[in-house]
Amino acid sequence: MEKYSSKIDSYIEKSQDFARPILHYIREIVHEYCPDAEETMKWSFPHFIYKGKNLCAMASFKQHCTFGFWLEKEMKTMQEITQDIEKNSMFSLGKITKIEDLPSKPQLKKAIKEAIELTDMGVTLKKATPSKTEMEIPDYFLSALQAQPKTLDIFEKASPSFRKEYITWITEAKTEATRNKRMEQALEWVTEGKGRNWKYEKK
Repeated sequence: MEKYSSKIDSYIEKSQDFARPILHYIREIVHEYCPDAEETMKWSFPHFIYKGKNLCAMASFKQHCTFGFWLEKEMKTMQEITQDIEKNSMFSLGKITKIEDLPSKPQLKKAIKEAIELTDMGVTLKKATPSKTEMEIPDYFLSALQAQPKTLDIFEKASPSFRKEYITWITEAKTEATRNKRMEQALEWVTEGKGRNWKYEKK
């Protein structure tokens, strides 16, 4: 893993014109206040990693960007920042179309420092307790689902067998690369309401 990833360079350059300065700004802020942060691509969008854990991530779409922290539900700073934000997109900072849509630099500094502190304390994402017939969702898949609230909602409302098929498929991957590829495909299909074996289901 690299401090500055060429894959994220490429991601930013391929983003829409309005998005590039926003993504550059977020990247600079994260590295300024978390000098130990490293970069990687997960589930097709840029992540900032601290001590091997997801610290925060950003993404760019056709008409907006998003940014947020993996432990934001545990963060007092984020609760203060987001109380007036319409949470209808990936992560709780809403749809960002210009740098001014982001919290102020002091607020971002406070949030990043809090995320670092929580990570140092060993705080992790809270998981729902599965029933006896339910398979537990692995952390990495839960993180990916929580980054896409609509997809998570579909997944949670689906039948136990629907969830089990995806979890089994992902956890049986032999390599991390295969696992990530399967997760990416799973997120797409779940968002469309398709089961793991939808191609073979009778129409």
